Amino acid sequence: MLCYKHLFIILLTCLVTVVLGHDHLLEGIYCGKENCYEVLGVTRQATKNEIGKSYRQLARKFHPDLRRGEEAKKEAEEKFKEIATAYEILRDDEARSDYDYMLDNPQEYYAHYYRYYRRRMAPKVDVRIVVAVTITVISIIQYYSAWSKYDSAIKYFMTVPKYRNRALDIAKDETKESQGKGKNKKSKAELKEEQDRIIRRVIEENMDIKGAYAKPEIKDILWIQLIMLPYTITYYIYWYVRWLWNYTILKKPYGDEEKLYLIRKYMQLGQHQFNALEDSERQSFLDKELWIKENFTVWKDIKEEETKKSLAENNKYKQYRRYIKSHGIGRMTFDDS
Repeated sequence: MLCYKHLFIILLTCLVTVVLGHDHLLEGIYCGKENCYEVLGVTRQATKNEIGKSYRQLARKFHPDLRRGEEAKKEAEEKFKEIATAYEILRDDEARSDYDYMLDNPQEYYAHYYRYYRRRMAPKVDVRIVVAVTITVISIIQYYSAWSKYDSAIKYFMTVPKYRNRALDIAKDETKESQGKGKNKKSKAELKEEQDRIIRRVIEENMDIKGAYAKPEIKDILWIQLIMLPYTITYYIYWYVRWLWNYTILKKPYGDEEKLYLIRKYMQLGQHQFNALEDSERQSFLDKELWIKENFTVWKDIKEEETKKSLAENNKYKQYRRYIKSHGIGRMTFDDS
């Protein structure tokens, strides 16, 4: 008999816990201890229009500006905040879905807090805007970085005697002409500055700088590349199918463009790196028929042997090898130097 009493008490306790747990509302999230639906005076089946209509009616009714006296204003403000909070939750589909889930599953205590604060802390900015701004910033940095590299290349060529002297001959004629036209003679500093400007312009007009230090173009920045991506993919597919059809199936002879592509592929060079080579050097690759794999392998072995030989004859490299032989790698002290 006692066991039946205990069993009845346990079952009754569980039943009360489940009933009370279903109505249990968590402090600090959503509408706190108040039910958001009850705050707005609507049911869980209410539509967005019904929720919005109820909110506008209650907002007008409890607006603090319609109250007189500090106490009445304070009470209205609290009620107005409750109404606004409830409306903010129930007007958003995802927030309302999370809230309904909490009402139906009160036992998942920590999960409700996680869902609520994850939504509250999530960035409000549209992801598309973030992506667009990021791509824009990268494109700007990329463009100015390319200009910086190009400027460095021009400054370097201005110091190379071969190019500077050639440009200097043109610059001298132009500076003399401009000095003769002017009423006042220019100082040496002004003449030097003008001369450097002319040398730079002559080099920019006559030098064909290729590779990573080439003059930047708008089409190279990330934004334009992304816009052109569908065309790029389509062109690549067309190029690959054409290559497969012409040179694999039909066995047509290679043109110079195709030969250079194979040579670049064997050398494992990027397009910019290969373009940076002198025209005469690329022509020598064609003359040696390096697009043929066997020829390229022989040429590569010869180049490696020449490199090893030149290193072996280099005094600095000899000193380095003697040091490594005596002391090993990664060990150097003041006494060794």
